[in-house]
Amino acid sequence: MKFALIGYGKMGREIEQLILEQNQNDEIVLKISDENLHEFTIENLKKADVAIEFTQPDSAINNIYKCFEADVPVVVGTTAWLHKLEEVKNKCAETNGTLFFSPNYSIGVNIFWEANRKLAQLMNHQPQYEISIEEIHHTEKKDAPSGTAVKTADVILEELERKKKWELAVTALPFGEDLGGVLPIIAKREQNVPGTHIVSYSSSVDYIELKHEAKSRRGFAEGAVVAARWLFGKRGVFEMKDLLSTS
Repeated sequence: MKFALIGYGKMGREIEQLILEQNQNDEIVLKISDENLHEFTIENLKKADVAIEFTQPDSAINNIYKCFEADVPVVVGTTAWLHKLEEVKNKCAETNGTLFFSPNYSIGVNIFWEANRKLAQLMNHQPQYEISIEEIHHTEKKDAPSGTAVKTADVILEELERKKKWELAVTALPFGEDLGGVLPIIAKREQNVPGTHIVSYSSSVDYIELKHEAKSRRGFAEGAVVAARWLFGKRGVFEMKDLLSTS
């Protein structure tokens, strides 16, 4: 397969290394960074079988649309643009394009979401537990809270009736504070942290915690490459649940 890498930072390099390790016949035909944006053309995109996009929220949608225009399937790892997902889905349908999106490509994180879904269902009958989410990422990450934390909150809000919305919190909240219908997300930024997400339920007598901690960027890269290979030859909009249901 021929790959285009839109975004050639740390994730882009990790993805490149993984692709070339897996199959020496695969080829990276386009690598776009801030230094060579002039090469990000429809003509160059058309040389690829699939594109993998890891850039910034302010450029992601334009990058996606350029892939639609070039008729190249695109796997998007950039977060903090999903508030415009319906608009992008409509554009994908109009152009008969192909889009794969996820706030996190780690298989472990997707399992973490399903575990949180089940626990939130059980907690509907246990009002004595207060819930919060904490996420820790590297200092270079621009968006807060992370897309993974927002997705985690959305999963919980779908199931836990007493919570109506999430809000970004600067610090951990005092134990015993009544948060009403708010689900707080505490976002922290530290040096050299690939990503940690913690969901906690606290009562006056005990504490329950679900935690996912990435050891490196490798897991995200592996998921993105698996998605790219799976996406080839398909049309429409897909996400990790589609891939996992057919694996």
